[in-house]
Amino acid sequence: MKVDTGLTTQQIEDFIELGYVRVDHAFPRAVADECRHILWKATQLDPEKPETWTQPVIRIGEIGLEPFRKAANTDSLHQAFDQLVHDNWLPRMSLGTFPIRFPSPEPASDTGWHVDASFAGENPGNYLEWRINRNSKGRALLMLFLFSDVTQRDAPTLIREGSHRDVAKLLEPEGKKGLSFMELAQKLDALPSRREVLATGEAGTVYLCHPLLAHAAQDHRGTLPKFMAQPPLLTKTDFRLDQEYALLCPVERAIVDGFKYGTFF
Repeated sequence: MKVDTGLTTQQIEDFIELGYVRVDHAFPRAVADECRHILWKATQLDPEKPETWTQPVIRIGEIGLEPFRKAANTDSLHQAFDQLVHDNWLPRMSLGTFPIRFPSPEPASDTGWHVDASFAGENPGNYLEWRINRNSKGRALLMLFLFSDVTQRDAPTLIREGSHRDVAKLLEPEGKKGLSFMELAQKLDALPSRREVLATGEAGTVYLCHPLLAHAAQDHRGTLPKFMAQPPLLTKTDFRLDQEYALLCPVERAIVDGFKYGTFF
């Protein structure tokens, strides 16, 4: 019987430096298949009739059914959360919204580079006014759950390696207030050029990403729809960046490193 030993020391160091770690077989393929079946029903489309797939992306709201709870709460994921965030996280009982991307000649309208916002601004009903600050208030991780096999042609999420450090440096002078989703998105093009990687993998793969990591969606160029979720892992309390470095969790260490070594124009 294989014993899950969690993330390796090298994986944790890569997370601090690059801003993400890929966890293969984070949840069973059978669970992914169950979730995908539920999501197909939610789209009200026929998986056997591609001619009915007329939109490049359909977003499905929260679904708190058991297969999604199973996917979010495997032993391997919980162990990885402890390693990256220590005990400062809350279990997920659902997986947020689901952007389902379809092969389409029509381009999607949501493919810009961005950092996911984590706390409400003055108008909580408008997500574009939600905010991100240097402490990543409210958000411990960005997570990418793959419920279908994702190749280079299947609209894999683009990840800009190391951009979390540059974003931390950019947010440092903004204090607790931080920047809104749109204010930060408009500044990302001015950040240094970084290597871009594709979040590909088999169904059951999860990418655990630093909450300040810049990423972007892509148009679908394959043949089968891409099913995924991109929920946050929420914090119990705000990150404390003023502790001794040795006491910081990897997410906090990456932010502090960004204050020191991140660059922006």
